[in-house]
Amino acid sequence: MKTKILLAEDDGNLGFVTKDSLEQLGYQVDWCQDGLEALNFLRNGSYDIALLDVMMPKMDGFELAQIIRKDNKQIPIIFLTAKSMQEDVLTGFELGADDYICKPFSIQELSYRINVFIKRTTTNSPPKKVSIGTFQFDFDNLSLQQEAGDEKRLTYKEAVLLRLLIENKNSVLKRKDILIKIWGEDDYFLGRSLDVFISKLRKYLKPDERISILNVHGVGFEFKILE
Repeated sequence: MKTKILLAEDDGNLGFVTKDSLEQLGYQVDWCQDGLEALNFLRNGSYDIALLDVMMPKMDGFELAQIIRKDNKQIPIIFLTAKSMQEDVLTGFELGADDYICKPFSIQELSYRINVFIKRTTTNSPPKKVSIGTFQFDFDNLSLQQEAGDEKRLTYKEAVLLRLLIENKNSVLKRKDILIKIWGEDDYFLGRSLDVFISKLRKYLKPDERISILNVHGVGFEFKILE
């Protein structure tokens, strides 16, 4: 089946060219020109990935991403943003976005970013459930639940990062290796986004004081569980 993409981009020329080029590469693309229209498409259809412009009429990409994450934790979200707005993208990561790409971008680069997510969602074969301290981590259902506690729904990227940390428990993971394995490249702003994701995982795991994600200065992170 073709990968189905929702493209939300208010620039008519860029939207047309992006849709046409992605369809030439074999993707199925629905194109919207404002945030409210994109939200209606998402609520009435099924998509493998969402490409959201940050600045759109009626509803901007940040607000749209926040609404999407209330209904759907799994769909990967990639922001399309002007280079001058890269700092603002960190806000998007806080809201549940997974990646970003700066305008102007090449279709080859965009396709690469899309395939990073599509490949992982179709080829990963993680264990069904893993116990970490007092938590049960279910990768398939993107859930993290503490014993007799509320279930926390994770985004796909949060779940992938947590699984990588668990697989390398009590070992130091280099920042560069994490970025390449999860995002496909080592980039300054992706590194900043990694810090956001680490902070979110620490918050989720805070109820169990035996679990920690340690900063190893200048190197990376270490996931530890005190027995």
